[in-house]
Amino acid sequence: MVVGKVSEFIGSLYYLCVTLLRFKNIMKLKNYLLLFALLLMVGVRAQVPSGNKYPKREFRGAWIQAVNGQFKGIPTGKLKQTLIDQLNSLQGAGINAIIFQVRPEADALYASQHEPWSRFLTGTQGQIPSPMWDPMQFMIEECRKRNMEFHAWINPYRVKTSLKNQLAPEHIYHQHPEWFVTYGDQLYFDPALPESRDYICKIVTDIVSRYDVDAIHMDDYFYPYPVKGMDFPDDASFARYGGGFTNKADWRRSNVNVLIKKLHETIRAVKPWVKFGISPFGIYRNQKSDPLGSDTNGLQNYDDLYADVLLWAREGWIDYNIPQIYWEIGHKAADYETLVKWWATHSENRPLFIGQSVPNTIQYADPKNPSINQLPRKMALQRAYQTIGGSCQWYASAVVENQGRYRDALVSEYHKYPALIPVFDFMDDKAPGKVRKMKKVWTEDGYVLFWTAPKAETEMDKAVRYVVYRFSGKEKVNLDDPSHIVAITSNPFYKLPYETGKTKHRYVVTALDRLHNESKSVSKKVKL
Repeated sequence: MVVGKVSEFIGSLYYLCVTLLRFKNIMKLKNYLLLFALLLMVGVRAQVPSGNKYPKREFRGAWIQAVNGQFKGIPTGKLKQTLIDQLNSLQGAGINAIIFQVRPEADALYASQHEPWSRFLTGTQGQIPSPMWDPMQFMIEECRKRNMEFHAWINPYRVKTSLKNQLAPEHIYHQHPEWFVTYGDQLYFDPALPESRDYICKIVTDIVSRYDVDAIHMDDYFYPYPVKGMDFPDDASFARYGGGFTNKADWRRSNVNVLIKKLHETIRAVKPWVKFGISPFGIYRNQKSDPLGSDTNGLQNYDDLYADVLLWAREGWIDYNIPQIYWEIGHKAADYETLVKWWATHSENRPLFIGQSVPNTIQYADPKNPSINQLPRKMALQRAYQTIGGSCQWYASAVVENQGRYRDALVSEYHKYPALIPVFDFMDDKAPGKVRKMKKVWTEDGYVLFWTAPKAETEMDKAVRYVVYRFSGKEKVNLDDPSHIVAITSNPFYKLPYETGKTKHRYVVTALDRLHNESKSVSKKVKL
């Protein structure tokens, strides 16, 4: 996403306010909080609503999870068809990115070189699928057919969601039990250990090097959600590795920071076009903990999960952020509208998308119009800020099942026209060359528009898909209007719809690289 000057301005306001809050001798607390409020009002005003009802570029993702057991023990043929049906439905609903869970418990829904097959696939951890197949490779291929991005979703630290679960004999736990800790009813890698970080990076290296993924994705599980009355058992690790820290919370955050930075560097070194994204819990900090926090009253990333998401974005260690803002508008402790505005103001110059809960959106009525659910107002809020570049739906099956006619609304209104993935220009801002040798050819199937891929010197320069636009004969060409997109395809051709043979049309074709930079256009007038 092109973040632009607006986000830079808001970021500057944020740093100024942080500085003011650090030096209490400058002015009384009430005075500089008033100054902060005034600056924030200016900053929010500076985020000019896009005014584009149908944006040409928008991240439209959906999470497909494994931990709900929807894949467990399903025969291979049936599961493949289920996934195909889901993807077809999501494609029809305008979804352009799939976030697919491939590593729930230090195991694999793919042919891992280091970890056992997941029980969430076969029913028993370590049991090989029969007949053998690779769900991640299958999903990558199916996503490519539909011109969707594929994001491999992993959980870094979790090993057992319940202590009663059995680990396969080849699980890394049996080789290095000293790397792990038990907390509540679950088992985790100890985030303090360098060995844990090295191992997790090894797993990510394996995925990125062997699979054509567009991103590595992690959700909200870092240090585990607190168990009431129980502290995470890391006293021994703090004694060993906590030198230089007087505060264990700061040390825990540092442990996660080191992992995030190391993962980002690992991914970049293997394939510089693969993104690294996070989907954190929806509250960074509450105002009662930090005057710069949101006006909310719930669990906090920074204080409870030891995830300093804003730091990761500010330092460039993550490439996108999808906070899970699953609550409804009007929620007493975590109001959706409050949180969307807060995150929009704190994007930290990194692409920001909103994690949407389909069930919660349709379950609650719009406070200003009780006869409808909250989807229209949520979409209006999402598109009101230039720092927000799209959303991701939790969960994909809820869209497919058309709960509360949610999918119908995406098809008929909010995703009415195709959208390109936002540009990640801080990763690559060089567009591919123009398509070449575009011509109309009569075939036994009718007229087909053919072209040749532009020349490319590196993988980053290659055209991997194309955008085909259509305009009437006298219509002005406007490539910013997505209503004219008739195809986004990886094929260097497009079948033209035959009409009377006398109607003039102008077809325009552009090329996209792996990071969705768009080339200059080439056009051809045809009569159909």
